[in-house]
Amino acid sequence: MKWNLSLVMALLVITVQVTCAQDVREAARKAEMERQKAIEQARQIEERILADRTSLLAEVEKLEASQNDLQAQLTALESKIEQDEETLARLEEQWSQSELDFQEISGNVRVAARDLETMIRQSPFSARFPARIERIEPLLRKGYFPDIDDIAGMADLYFDEIARSGQVGRYRGDFIGRDGEDTKGQIVTLGKFTAIYRDDEEVGFLNYSPESQRFFALSNLPSGRIQRTLQKYLQGDGEAVTIDLSFGAALRQITHKPSLADQLRSGGPIVWPILLIAVLALGIVVYKAVVLRKIHGNTDRIMGEVNRLAEDGDWQECADLVGRYKGKGMPVIHVLEAGLAARKEDRETLESILQEAILRELPRVESGLAILAIFGAVAPLLGLLGTVTGMIDTFRVITLFGTGDPKLMSGGISEALVTTMIGLAVAIPIMLVHTFLSRRVDHIIGDMEEKAITLANTIQKEKSRNGRHVVASA
Repeated sequence: MKWNLSLVMALLVITVQVTCAQDVREAARKAEMERQKAIEQARQIEERILADRTSLLAEVEKLEASQNDLQAQLTALESKIEQDEETLARLEEQWSQSELDFQEISGNVRVAARDLETMIRQSPFSARFPARIERIEPLLRKGYFPDIDDIAGMADLYFDEIARSGQVGRYRGDFIGRDGEDTKGQIVTLGKFTAIYRDDEEVGFLNYSPESQRFFALSNLPSGRIQRTLQKYLQGDGEAVTIDLSFGAALRQITHKPSLADQLRSGGPIVWPILLIAVLALGIVVYKAVVLRKIHGNTDRIMGEVNRLAEDGDWQECADLVGRYKGKGMPVIHVLEAGLAARKEDRETLESILQEAILRELPRVESGLAILAIFGAVAPLLGLLGTVTGMIDTFRVITLFGTGDPKLMSGGISEALVTTMIGLAVAIPIMLVHTFLSRRVDHIIGDMEEKAITLANTIQKEKSRNGRHVVASA
């Protein structure tokens, strides 16, 4: 039993071994087949690779040839690019230069057009031809490049302006009258200097306004003589005509000339004391002139009658004659009265009495002259004070606002100049009149001294004659 079992086990082992050997041989055979198949595939792949290598080598050679061609083309293109870049740089430089030239030309033309526009706007001929400005407006636009026609048009405008500047133009047109209303009448332009108008009522001068490009009549008519000259010229009866060579500035100055009241107001508060001095001085001068005229009177005639009566010894009649003129305020009469009252005194005493009488009359004769002298000295000093205050105001304005706007300083400058002018205008006549009145007073004082000496001599002669008569009678 055990033997059978062993045998069976041995058979099983042998069977398993045989089976395993067969499986190994089958696996080996399959592996060999796979190896052969792989070898065949590798051979085929190698053949394909070799075939591809040939084609690839050919392709590489072709690509290398193409690369060489492309490299040559690239080199040629790079050379072409360099040449093109040089050409481009040269063209850009030429264009920049040409553009600068074009801009310079355009700028010069634009500047000339701007000057021409200013000239045309300020030209009085634009009132008659307002469309001229439209011909140059395109040239003033930014970016506009002028052509030869534009430049030729500018030249035509210049020549037209030059030609009209030397001509006398005459036409019927509109202008602003002196009443501020639109008026139609005859307009005559004398070059660019002066414009004249004539309507149904009057003839006068015109001024041109560049802002509105219209003429307007001056607010004041010219003098009668100038109006007659203009009428004759406009009617063709005269060749002479009044021309303002300052392009209307002189006419505007005459029209807008400030009045005396305006000048006084611009002088500030210092003007009023100066005017008060002027009024007071005028009153003193009038009063003094009347008094001196009354004082002097016809003293020569009175003194002649006194001498005649004194030579006749008629002293009572001399006293009556002097008494008749005593209430008229004549200092010579007072001196004669004192002399006649002291006729019995000796000559030295008589002369002292006469000199005392003259001295008593001097204050009344010289009254007012000292005040006039003071006024003549104070008036320019007040004017100088106004000048100082005006300059202080001017410098204060300069400190606050600077010197950009001269109108801000005009008030202080006007005060400085006007007060000085008025102070001198008041002081100079006062000093002249003071000198004249002083000479007049000196003349009256000399006349009194002369009459006093004449009276003393007459009294002494009469005394000497009466003394000789007494001696002769004895």
